Amino acid sequence: MSSESGDQRRTEALELFRLAYEHQMRGEIEEAIQLYKKSLELCPTAESHTFLGWTYSFQGRWEDAIQECLLAIEVDPTFGNPYNDIGAYLVEQDRLDEAIPWFLRALRAPRYESYCFPHFNLGRVLERKRMFARALVEYKKALAENSQHLGALTAIRRLQRQQQRQAAPLATKDCNTAAPAKSRRPVVVAPQV
Repeated sequence: MSSESGDQRRTEALELFRLAYEHQMRGEIEEAIQLYKKSLELCPTAESHTFLGWTYSFQGRWEDAIQECLLAIEVDPTFGNPYNDIGAYLVEQDRLDEAIPWFLRALRAPRYESYCFPHFNLGRVLERKRMFARALVEYKKALAENSQHLGALTAIRRLQRQQQRQAAPLATKDCNTAAPAKSRRPVVVAPQV
């Protein structure tokens, strides 16, 4: 294949990818799937596999979504999105322990525009596992990566309120169990002469 025909195929594949994404965002899932597949036939990319997987996830097709992400990793192991997405699909299936390594891999991926997502998703897993302090750390990292991440901000506030509620009974208990105060005698001030 000549360089020119290869460039033409990549250009067509990119256009199909763009159209697929537009259909996906409008909720036209079947159309999006067909366009992503056509894009992949012309020029397989990690992005197209990942987004096809994401589209499958809209249908609850978790295993198909994971398969597409694994194909994306084969095409480009430096691309972070499929690692995070696999973890997210495992979380949806309540496979929390299996999800954690995928989020950690996403955080190590050199080509990833949004590290806030694996931090946030790792926080979700840790919170569900009742590891609240570690979850709070991950949510704060997500917010540091993206100060507009409302999910992270909401989670941080929720866990901080929870910490305050847990600390309040301890403070009350400490006050109530303190040694009884000594009886006070009235203070008598001697008159000055």
